[in-house]
Formats: sequence, structure tokens, C-alpha cells
Amino acid sequence: MKVINTEKAPEALGPYSHATEINGLVFTSGQIPLNLEGEIVSDDVKVQTQQVLENLKVVLDQAGADLDSVIKATIFIADMNEFQNINEIYGQYFSDHQPARSCVEVARLPKDVKVEIELIAKVK
Repeated sequence: MKVINTEKAPEALGPYSHATEINGLVFTSGQIPLNLEGEIVSDDVKVQTQQVLENLKVVLDQAGADLDSVIKATIFIADMNEFQNINEIYGQYFSDHQPARSCVEVARLPKDVKVEIELIAKVK
């Protein structure tokens, strides 16, 4: 198993890595909408979703994968009423390639953000 970390994504909030790779599969930790300084980028769910996906792109890149190699996405949202807004931004990143996906509303997310996403991808 290989531990993946990158200085291009916000530091982990606890004792975990950005991702792990095993047998050619990359499992990312959930990313929330933090910038490199560890600050929440916006209160707007669309801006938050975009930041999360940008964070995931750099983590995948560090692991030798990319968004086109994503097999499964799991989205955690604080309010299911925001689903369409999140989906709109998500669709900009996954238009031609559409991996399997789950989306669940949760009671609360770290730092009270509105969205968190984790991915499983295949190393290129």
C-alpha cells in the first residue's frame, strides 16, 4: 500500500492521508472546500463543490490518476435541497466520463461545510 499526500491540496484535518493506492486503485480521503491556507472558500455550494473537485484533481494527479480514471464517487451533502446545484458543477467535471456515484445527505460535515466528496480511481 502506498500513502499519497500532496502540498497542492489542503492539509488533512486529522491523522489521515490525502489518498492511498493499492493494486492500481486510488482511494481518496473525503475532500472539503478548503483552500491551501485551510480556509473555507465560500458559503456558496457551487463554489464549494468546485473547490472540492479541484482539490481531488491534484490528489489524483499525485497518485498517477485523473478524473477520467475515476470508477466511483461518493458525495456527502449537508442539504439535499442543494443537490441540483452540486450536480451542475459536478457535471462540468464529469461530462463524458460518468463514474458510478452515490450521494447522501448527512447531519453535519467537518467545519460545517456543505459538501464533501471522495473518489476511487484507477492509476493510469
